[in-house]
Amino acid sequence: MRTMATEERATYCRICEPLCGLVATVEDGRLARLRPDGEHPLSRGFACPKGIAMADVQNDPDRVLRPLRRHGTDFEPVSWDEALDDIGRRLRRILRDHGGPSVGWYFGNPGAFSYSHALWLQGFMTAIGSPNLFTAGSQDINSRFVASRLLYGSLTRVPIPDLARTEFLLVVGANPLVSHGSAVSAPRIRDQLRAIVRRGGRVVVVDPRRSETARAFEHLPVRPDGDAWLLLSLLHVIFEEGREDAATLQSQARGVEALRAMAAAHPPEKTEDRTGVPADTVRTLARDLAAASSAAVYGRTGSCLGRHGTLVNFLLDALNVVTGNLDRPGGAVFGSSPLGLERLADRFGLASYGRRRSRVGGFPDVLGSFPAALMAKEITTPGRGRLRAMFVSAGNPVMSVPDGGELTAALSRLDLFVAIDLYVNDTSRLADYVLPATTFLEREDVPVASLGLFTTPFVQFTEAVVAPYGEARQEWQIIDAIVRRAGRLPFVPGRRLGRLPLPAPERLLDLALRLGPRGDLFGLRHGLSLRALRRRPHGVILAEHVRTGVLRTVVRHRDRRVRLDPPEILAEAARLGERADDPAYPLRLIGLRELRSQNSWMHNSATLMRGGRTHTARVHPADAAEHGVEDGRPCRITSPYGAIELPAELTAEVTRGTVAVPHGWGHHGGGWRTANRAGGANVNLLTSSDPDQLETLAGMAHLNGVPIRIEPAAG
Repeated sequence: MRTMATEERATYCRICEPLCGLVATVEDGRLARLRPDGEHPLSRGFACPKGIAMADVQNDPDRVLRPLRRHGTDFEPVSWDEALDDIGRRLRRILRDHGGPSVGWYFGNPGAFSYSHALWLQGFMTAIGSPNLFTAGSQDINSRFVASRLLYGSLTRVPIPDLARTEFLLVVGANPLVSHGSAVSAPRIRDQLRAIVRRGGRVVVVDPRRSETARAFEHLPVRPDGDAWLLLSLLHVIFEEGREDAATLQSQARGVEALRAMAAAHPPEKTEDRTGVPADTVRTLARDLAAASSAAVYGRTGSCLGRHGTLVNFLLDALNVVTGNLDRPGGAVFGSSPLGLERLADRFGLASYGRRRSRVGGFPDVLGSFPAALMAKEITTPGRGRLRAMFVSAGNPVMSVPDGGELTAALSRLDLFVAIDLYVNDTSRLADYVLPATTFLEREDVPVASLGLFTTPFVQFTEAVVAPYGEARQEWQIIDAIVRRAGRLPFVPGRRLGRLPLPAPERLLDLALRLGPRGDLFGLRHGLSLRALRRRPHGVILAEHVRTGVLRTVVRHRDRRVRLDPPEILAEAARLGERADDPAYPLRLIGLRELRSQNSWMHNSATLMRGGRTHTARVHPADAAEHGVEDGRPCRITSPYGAIELPAELTAEVTRGTVAVPHGWGHHGGGWRTANRAGGANVNLLTSSDPDQLETLAGMAHLNGVPIRIEPAAG
């Protein structure tokens, strides 16, 4: 009898930003199971249900494991050579006849967790000369990046809360007990938040919903999309009562008087109707925040997706500056990548903002990408630069951008549409080709995008724990093959690097590690290299705390001071309240995080969908009674842009006037059966892709605070 070969291999999760350690049990070359890594120095034996359920995705019989070519209304398997030859031939023709700008690429959220995928995609766009990159960032975080650009002169300098040392954490529009932290990498974040309270500190959560985090700590209910007014009122009180840290402001910032004048127009008594927060509560919170021995103000998705996302993120950091809590222990601090990525991005022009403008709407690029909400119009609007070919990797934009119906119709008009993915999903079902990608367990990796966001400086390299199943290939290999079939070479992206071909990913990674701020300089000092990381499979803690006192090296403005008076922000603040409320839509729609969902891509896991999970709209009982909606019964939600139907779930966890609906449901993909059976509705059908409805400074989709009405569904 043959003995089964069993091996355990350390790796880490690449679903969300804590990047928790995992141990994979591999039997005869196939993944048998995943468990938390007890030897991981940060997650220490913790992993959330999604990380463990990645075994379902890895072994899913619905996975695409061979290249698929459209055949009528269905797909047929073909060889890699057949697929790549045809894609390359068609792409060459499009480039010859219409030029590089006629080709677009949409890059989904999971791609940001692969160091090689993102780099080769940029190399592809450089090689063909196309500016038309679209990413999930315009439905997620780009307003945070633009706020950093205005404050510090660099999009990639995002401060993180110093959780281990703070005495007061103000959380705005984030639910870290479910998200496990976003734009911050903090494994076991629940423990870190509880530790703040145990040492006598406070965690205050500003949210229209009494989220899981708000229930565990102090909840301050706010009206949807009221964050800008609340933050301005907090600043108003601090300035009015002389509670600002004048010495720190003088040394760190300029433009204080303009910020003071902007806040002066928003006393809490005047903003109470906008925020729903009593003026006395605002004044008390402002005083407590200013008086804390150390404090950090942190916001995430909820603070990014309203009508004024860039302004809100700017004001979050302005509060940190004004209270003297920027770049100090226990405050908002700046991590740094051991690869020196922030410095490289600035030096080589990769962290761009407004270097180009979109053809439709004239929006500035953010980190080289345009608003994904514009993709349908970029395909259908005639003229030079109209998109005729589209590539989508690790994404499902039909489910994630506003008005997915418009995008569905537009994608059918392309001359070439190629998807690189694990599944035939709601978007890729429309493609000419679906090319099978590896899971993160089938590739080597370093968490490049998160290295500067760890609250405890850390780095980990992982080998692939299993060989690719079937004929799956890594995304960088697929992209490299496509661009070469089109007669081009993938180049290192950047304005100052000329036409330097990309070397192999691992070679490039080793160079970046060894030449980085913690590198071994090829043996000249003790430091990091790829070889050194391979010897430490559970990862390496680089320091006990994030270094402080670094602001002058972080800020890219010439005078090395934080700018509190950018004209873009002053103009945005002047526009507050310009849009009149429509009484036909008296309620406001918000999203919410679910512990067992990750956007739209994990609803095919049987483990995560156990227990009869359903997609519901959370409605306050008083709102339900007023509008005739019953618990558990279908309700119709209507916005100025569309309508959906799904069961109502009556709960006092949402404030009056608020309806909360998770995104990522309502699947109609061609290949994932469990996800399709789950039902639900695509909540983004209630939102608009009209350029006039996008946030001005970052092109963000308006996904939070959408005006709606509710009523019982017909029948």
